[in-house]
Amino acid sequence: MMAAPLTRADAEELLYREALYLDRRDWDAWLALYTEDCVFWMPAWRDETTPTADPDAELSLIYYRGRRNLEDRVWRVRSGQSVASTPLPRSVHAVTNVLIEHADAASADVAASFTVHRWDPRSERQHVFFGTYRHRLVRDGDEWRIAAKTITLMNDVIPTVVDFYSI
Repeated sequence: MMAAPLTRADAEELLYREALYLDRRDWDAWLALYTEDCVFWMPAWRDETTPTADPDAELSLIYYRGRRNLEDRVWRVRSGQSVASTPLPRSVHAVTNVLIEHADAASADVAASFTVHRWDPRSERQHVFFGTYRHRLVRDGDEWRIAAKTITLMNDVIPTVVDFYSI
C-alpha cells in the first residue's frame, strides 16, 4: 500500500510541535524532528529586496548542515558554553499561514509565516522577530521529518544575539 501525501493538518501539527519544543526548551524532542542530513539556514539580505541564495558562497545569519551541527549547538547552549545564551531568553513562537506548496508520498514543501516574541532577562528587553519559514519534509517510516528549514527573517536588524531557539 502506497503512503498518502502530507496533509495540511499533518504539516501544521509538525510545525506547531517544533515551535512548542523550542518554547519548552525540549531540545531532544526538537532535534528528533530533523533528519541526519538536514539543513537549517537563515540567509542574510543582499539588499532590501533580495535574500542571499547560496549558503556555501554567500553570507548567512545562521547555517547548519547536518543534525550533528544542530546537536553541537544544543550542547553549547545546555553546557553554558554559549555566553550569549546565559540565562536563556524566554520565547513564544507563533506559526501561521501554513500551506503545502508541493507534496507526494515521500516529500513535501511547506511554507509558513512566523512571529517569535522573546524576553531577554539579561537586558530586560523584549524583541519580536518575524518572517517566513520554508520546510522540506520527508517521510521516515510512518513519520515526517524536517530535511531542510529556511528562515527568512524580515526584520533583520537584530538588536541582540539570535540563535536557533530565537527564530
